[in-house]
Amino acid sequence: MSDKPVPARPTVDLKSFTPARVALGRSGASLPTRPLLDFTLAHARARDAVHAAFDAPCVIAAMRALGLDGNEVRSRAADRGDYLRRPDLGRQLDAASAAMLEETAVAPCQLAIVISDGLSAAAVHAHAAALLQRLLPRLAEGDAVAIGHVVVASGARVALGDEIGAILGARMVLMLIGERPGLSAPDSLGAYLTFVPQPGLTDAERNCVSNIHRAGLGYHEAAFKIAWLVREGLARQVTGVALKDESGDRAPRRIGTAVPE
Repeated sequence: MSDKPVPARPTVDLKSFTPARVALGRSGASLPTRPLLDFTLAHARARDAVHAAFDAPCVIAAMRALGLDGNEVRSRAADRGDYLRRPDLGRQLDAASAAMLEETAVAPCQLAIVISDGLSAAAVHAHAAALLQRLLPRLAEGDAVAIGHVVVASGARVALGDEIGAILGARMVLMLIGERPGLSAPDSLGAYLTFVPQPGLTDAERNCVSNIHRAGLGYHEAAFKIAWLVREGLARQVTGVALKDESGDRAPRRIGTAVPE
């Protein structure tokens, strides 16, 4: 009795299920020309996204079109090279920006929104305004969440939102920031939420909704998740590992509802 031949694995079909580089084929011991050129182009786009200039005035104008007034601030990173070599400087406001925000913070606020370039200014230019256009109506529904301040920050890391939120007296800060570019998504936007922000917090104390771009998480779904986390975080008075994203399971509580003991 002879063994039956093992059928070939249909790897080519995997291309219809994932943007990952699978079933690329080969030419001798190398990749075919087309996949190699595609990889080189994706790598170039990722590098360009990291080094692209951030147009803060354009972002502020887009916020005003949505009815939001924004202030522009900078981190202590003097330039893009400084930002990439010294992540710690991107987590601190420069002196002039800190002083300006202190003058602006006349009273505590419920929610502060920070929009920053991060590692992909292209992501912010492409998606921040469109995401906020879907998010603002959700925050205004029912027991509305009051947005106290909008800040546009250049040369920022995620933790810069903690210092900004602390100066503004925000109960929660929402940071929209360009994520580290990948070979399939050079313009991915991330949203980070921190309850009672203050310098020195770690990522364990904030929630993240990531991979927001045209081929990733859509604007409507991202806005739904962010609004749920904002409301539930304010209601429970916590973010981070203690707040799980259960937005697909139940509606958020009213912000004024006491947290059960």
